[in-house]
Amino acid sequence: MAILKELKAFMMRGNVVDMAVGVIVGGAFGKIVSSLVSDIIMPPIGILLGGMNFTELKFTLKDAVGDAAAVTINYGTFIQTILDFVIIATAIFFAIKGINALQNKKEEEPATPPAPGKEEVLLTEIRDLLKEQNKK
Repeated sequence: MAILKELKAFMMRGNVVDMAVGVIVGGAFGKIVSSLVSDIIMPPIGILLGGMNFTELKFTLKDAVGDAAAVTINYGTFIQTILDFVIIATAIFFAIKGINALQNKKEEEPATPPAPGKEEVLLTEIRDLLKEQNKK
């Protein structure tokens, strides 16, 4: 039972829950970016390059024989995956840069201390007068 309590405490920590949410949102964001690259960015690039589809770019090492599939190196899919990564990394970079800018702005604005009250001013004057008398 102690292990279950420890597991529950671990899972309910803020960092673990935040990480889980981040992983889920990141997975969904990755799908969106993959769709952006494959469905929106790559078709115009393919047209500019003569109507080629990047996912069909491959080197055939061994042709298909009977029921055995062809052995290929799919470098077009790899190029598309690299573009996915670059777009995701760029989006995350700008998101983190924005968050850091907001955090730095909060840190740079020091709270101005309130003006001392009448009592504090009087106490400061008394302290200064006592220091002068002790010097004499």
